[in-house]
Amino acid sequence: MRVADFNYHLPEKLIAQVPIEPRDHSRLLVVDRKDGKIFHRHFYDLEEYLKPGDTLVFNDTKVIPARLIGHKIGSGGRIEVFLLNRIEGKNWEVLVKPGKKARVGTSIEFSPELSCEVIANTDFGGRVVKFNYEGIFEEILDRLGETPLPPYIKTRLEDKNRYQTVYAKEQGSAAAPTAGLHFTPELMKKLADKGINLAFVTLHVGLGTFRPVSVDNVAEHVMHREFYSIQQQAADIINRTRKNGGRIIAVGTTAVRTLETVAAENGVTATSGWTKIFIYPGYQYKVIDALITNFHLPQSTLLMLVSAFASRDLIMNAYEQAVKEQYRFFSFGDAMLIL
Repeated sequence: MRVADFNYHLPEKLIAQVPIEPRDHSRLLVVDRKDGKIFHRHFYDLEEYLKPGDTLVFNDTKVIPARLIGHKIGSGGRIEVFLLNRIEGKNWEVLVKPGKKARVGTSIEFSPELSCEVIANTDFGGRVVKFNYEGIFEEILDRLGETPLPPYIKTRLEDKNRYQTVYAKEQGSAAAPTAGLHFTPELMKKLADKGINLAFVTLHVGLGTFRPVSVDNVAEHVMHREFYSIQQQAADIINRTRKNGGRIIAVGTTAVRTLETVAAENGVTATSGWTKIFIYPGYQYKVIDALITNFHLPQSTLLMLVSAFASRDLIMNAYEQAVKEQYRFFSFGDAMLIL
């Protein structure tokens, strides 16, 4: 299977630059896998497609201000450091621009209270750095860091909370799990009152989700690892739902990857660790019954994951319809519900 099989034409004007207000007024393209029918709705219509006893699984990761601007000590050259994963203590996996200025041993200063030293290279072209500071790192990062938006968003975000889900809790993501941006507290309460279970898992979104596919053969692509966690409460809700005949509806591809990573013969297990799972057509899903997701970039691993859940032909047809109907694409865009 070729990466080019997941290409499609997208007019630039359909790339959403700002989020919709209110959150749940985005459009919702509903795809039925059984008969291939497509329906055009709005996100606030979601409850019509859910039943009491179903479970929605959310990724409760929280975006950190992961973009730091500093200068190379000794030369003064500008350097941008993008945080990916905390390894342990003060050591982080990062991306550095320009990379040629960040050899092992390079020291970078961001302010009088924060600097770092490059201590290793990584196998994906990044770096491992050790930060130097006094006090609480998260508080310093909140003062100095910037919320990283995808490069296709050119408009300044007035409210940085609009790049967080309303249920974001566990700090650690370099990007938002954007399928969840459509939910409001009111909609979530309405669904819960209807008897729909809400379960929360964590996957800190990093390079693995957004790293471009640089090979021609899909099967040759290697994902970068991302940290996940699922607590016992969430595992119990999910396993009980399956036992009682309810459906598991994943909110976003990161929730999918978490659930499929922890899938076991008798359900899902409560655990944490690092996942490099790569889902593409041919993969047999073990946990989810439906999926809420945004529209993804051409030739991306996310589009491949969605195509594995339905079929490539069905998904590409749905995307063609979305372009024709002027849906809004990518992080701040509209949503799909695949049943």
